[in-house]
Amino acid sequence: MNPFIRLHPADDVVIARSQLVGGAKVEDFAVRGLIPAGHKVATHAIAAGEPVRRYNQIIGFASKPIAAGEHVHTHNLDMGPDKGDFERDYAFGADVKPAPAKREATFMGIRRADGRVATRNYIGVLTSVNCSATAARAIADHFSRKTNPSALAGYPNVDGIVALTHGTGCGMDTQGMGMQILERTLTGYATHPNFAGVLVVGLGCEANQINAWLATGHLAEGENFRTFNIQDTGGTRKTVEKGIALINEMLPRANAVKREPCSAAHITIGLQCGGSDGYSGISANPALGAAVDLLVAHGGTAILSETPEVYGAEHLLTRRAVRREVGQKLVDRIKWWEHYTAINEGEMNNNPSPGNKAGGLTTILEKSLGAVAKGGTSNLEAVYEYAEPVTAHGFVYMDTPGYDPVSATGQVAGGANIICFTTGRGSAYGCAPSPSLKLATNSALWQRQEEDMDINCGEIVDGTSSIQEMGQRIFELVLATASGEPSKSEKHGYGQNEFVPWQVGAVM
Repeated sequence: MNPFIRLHPADDVVIARSQLVGGAKVEDFAVRGLIPAGHKVATHAIAAGEPVRRYNQIIGFASKPIAAGEHVHTHNLDMGPDKGDFERDYAFGADVKPAPAKREATFMGIRRADGRVATRNYIGVLTSVNCSATAARAIADHFSRKTNPSALAGYPNVDGIVALTHGTGCGMDTQGMGMQILERTLTGYATHPNFAGVLVVGLGCEANQINAWLATGHLAEGENFRTFNIQDTGGTRKTVEKGIALINEMLPRANAVKREPCSAAHITIGLQCGGSDGYSGISANPALGAAVDLLVAHGGTAILSETPEVYGAEHLLTRRAVRREVGQKLVDRIKWWEHYTAINEGEMNNNPSPGNKAGGLTTILEKSLGAVAKGGTSNLEAVYEYAEPVTAHGFVYMDTPGYDPVSATGQVAGGANIICFTTGRGSAYGCAPSPSLKLATNSALWQRQEEDMDINCGEIVDGTSSIQEMGQRIFELVLATASGEPSKSEKHGYGQNEFVPWQVGAVM
């Protein structure tokens, strides 16, 4: 097996398959010094200021002369004098292709009264404001299968009671962007098919008034959707008692479900990557992309997000936009992020993280080029803002930050009922009410942290599996998980702490 991976004939670098020592032969040159696994090696001399290519795309510019065989990383590669703001050929729609042949697959889903299909069957306790978080947690804790198993003993079809609390809801402009995002997010969760019932607990005097939010979200109380405030109820103890009583009323209705065969067209996957490394764009991300193409062919939906992590690769997505305005909306969101980071005295290259860099990623351009591979090759059907309801089928985009819990929260609010999460450094992320599958990019991670990983895409790097074979395995795992098979993160109890709505605007 070659000790390196070449991704494109025109690339200026190859990737170390395992650690390379000085003098090791790579193509027709010798390695200079130690090259960690997943890191880049220059294949020829590169002058200072010249672009450096991986995936046959620019990942940065040489900040000083680079010799053949030299380690290419943060010490000699940066975003260039314009900080990555070089001309991109957006070529709107140039790579749009005919719709794939329709395929049929089923999973065992839960069909709701309105025809939507769930992959899980929870009751949720949401909060309007951080001030009611403790009461909400106490309500959910009463139904814990670990500490109070008798509370749900008679309700085997209920996956659990989860409190999804957050740190905002007050000290903010009631008409501003931050409030609009919070209201959209809460609406998306309150109406998510994976919740059989929802309880909303407020304080009473917060900026995010429950009645105003209900009106904005076109929501109305019913037997499976109840709201109340601590101040009106008369204090914390009475609030917890009331919440427990309301959930006890919901439980028989929530339990009266059964799984039945449902079309894979009802599956919506939120695509995530976190703790990325130099192998992410080689193994797990393109394998997930192959699974996305399969899902789209079966009528399902996949949501790519994390706008700061597609920066510099957005032109690969605009080429797949089914209409110019779809591609332009993505470009407009990129421009918004450039402005947003600038007014906060940051820059787009503040991402990648230290862990990403230790894993071999040098610039946001390089990270983004690997990240977009999660979206496969299907046409880009639509672009959504954070937490907007996703109504299109096929491959779509949602504008979110790159921070995984915030990004996934927006995707679930938009309707994602499964999360697929690639990681190279190791992640312990989980999600509720939508299960999360974690895909390891390399076998060393799989061996080290198998208790948190659901599938090992490192087999692609090892040469024992192809991208297409792994994509098929991921697709089959998605169907099994949607049918009720628990993910590793669900077995560990993850999900309640990972609800993190995007907070923008001044805290007042």
